[in-house]
Amino acid sequence: MNLTELKEQIFYSNLTFEEKALHVFRYQFRENLIYQAFCKRLNRTPETVHSMLQIPFLPISCYKQHSILTPSHSSFEVVFESSGTGSQIRSKHYVHDLNLYETSFIGGFRQFFGEPEQYCILGLLPSYLERPNSSLVYMVKHLIEQSKHPQSGFFLSNTQQLFEVLNEMESLAQPTLLFGVTFALLDFARDFPMHLSATRVIETGGMKGRGEEMLKPELHAYLKQQFECQHIYAEYGMTELLSQAYSTNDEIFYTPSWMSVFIRDLNDPLDIQNCRKEGIQVADLANVHACSFIATDDLGEVLPTGGFRVHGRIDHTEMRGCSLLSLPF
Repeated sequence: MNLTELKEQIFYSNLTFEEKALHVFRYQFRENLIYQAFCKRLNRTPETVHSMLQIPFLPISCYKQHSILTPSHSSFEVVFESSGTGSQIRSKHYVHDLNLYETSFIGGFRQFFGEPEQYCILGLLPSYLERPNSSLVYMVKHLIEQSKHPQSGFFLSNTQQLFEVLNEMESLAQPTLLFGVTFALLDFARDFPMHLSATRVIETGGMKGRGEEMLKPELHAYLKQQFECQHIYAEYGMTELLSQAYSTNDEIFYTPSWMSVFIRDLNDPLDIQNCRKEGIQVADLANVHACSFIATDDLGEVLPTGGFRVHGRIDHTEMRGCSLLSLPF
């Protein structure tokens, strides 16, 4: 199977998710030398992997240590970097095909919100706007352009203007989306309490050293109080992936059809079970040019409805069996 056929399968075929995932696994095992070495270390190869739950998930930290590319010799259009503080090593995602990223985030957006043209789309992402290589900024910028609304745009420190735009959109009953990083939304909600009914606030996570992380229920309760709204929405994505999950109520996230979430035992990363609160693993089939199977640093649970919740970050000091997550070079 060639790469063009594989992409068509990911987004448009009637194959099951497991069938698609196995095709992607075989391709990435063959063409990605980093991922191949990791799988061999775990004795997982195309000859021994016959189900979704047998596919190895690469530790997300590998994006800080290696150039993850499939094929290993392929070129790239852009390098997205994770946010960080101080001297932290940042993850780097070498994106071979930006059109594939756009297909993924536009398709996911349409699944949850409809067409971008319906909305005025606003971005309150100050720390991300100050970096030239943020995948989140790239996505929101593209959605802003797609919306074509004259008031759509980014806001850095001009929060008074954002307040005025939101008031104007509310007076016109114009459907509006406000993407905001957590610390900026908290500051804005504190300084500009208001009533929002036509606006959906989409929290994208991230305190980034600006203060203590709040639990989602506490954070969303405060934002709902300050904005006098019934729901706060949220986006779950990361630099190392090309797809996003969204929660539209009760902090339960749902994925587009080419993305799925699993739970792993922290003491045995090969033990994948979705009946408890442990490590989140993401299968993002759109990420075909890097690695589609990522073991994140998040704790969570998968629900019987098919959605999932995020409960915080993994304390790596409590993990045993970590040697299984180490590459041999």
